[in-house]
Amino acid sequence: MQSDIFAKRKKDSLIFFFLLILLTVGSVVITQYDVSKGFTSLLKAFIWGGSNFYPDGKSLTILPDVLRKLWDTILMSIAATTVATVFATLLALVGSRTTRMNRLFSLVARGIASLFRNIPLVAWAMVLMLAFSQSSITGYLALFLGSFGFLTRAFIETIDEVSNDSVEALSATGASYFHIIFQSVLPSSLPQMISWILFMIDTNIRDATLVGLLTGTGIGFSFDLYYKSFNFHAASLVVILIVITVILIEMVSNTIRRVIM
Repeated sequence: MQSDIFAKRKKDSLIFFFLLILLTVGSVVITQYDVSKGFTSLLKAFIWGGSNFYPDGKSLTILPDVLRKLWDTILMSIAATTVATVFATLLALVGSRTTRMNRLFSLVARGIASLFRNIPLVAWAMVLMLAFSQSSITGYLALFLGSFGFLTRAFIETIDEVSNDSVEALSATGASYFHIIFQSVLPSSLPQMISWILFMIDTNIRDATLVGLLTGTGIGFSFDLYYKSFNFHAASLVVILIVITVILIEMVSNTIRRVIM
């Protein structure tokens, strides 16, 4: 019996890898992608990057300005995430099966969360530029709306995982709806919700670079400006600072997660 299970798993794995190879080969044929040229171009790209894409002495003169733009980007990402957290929490409480007021409101809340989450951040930035042009508010709203959709969905799933035992116990004692939320649901969900918030801050700092390219703000605009002016040394400095910032924030986030979890 056990040998049959392993044989079935092996067969399923072979079928999966066969279909994956078939799909890859089919994609290469349909798109007429030159595999050999792709690998050789990748090697040339690394050679070019090592020869041109690095900070030099002259590029370090712009360091104060780049750090200021990077700081603005970090603050905007954190602000967008924290404000989105408030609205996402309220909508998640309405949408969760554990805390919903009625089925209709829950379906509407889940629909709003799915809609906002499935619209790409770039699309939000492009649409908002039609109303606010290239400005900081455009970048902030794009990050806010993207964070709102993601966090709402994540919070709904987190609250749904809360044990119903404590909720039922409080309900049996005659506790009100808000007492159940603040005495049972939120305390149980808070560690996981904080983890999602930290993840969203990490993501928003990365995404803010892309949003800045479109909205002409923050560190993304600095990179776009230097890159398009062929100042690759300055552009590489911006990239290195972004990478260092993301790594440091991720380290801080992981430390906080270990403390609260």
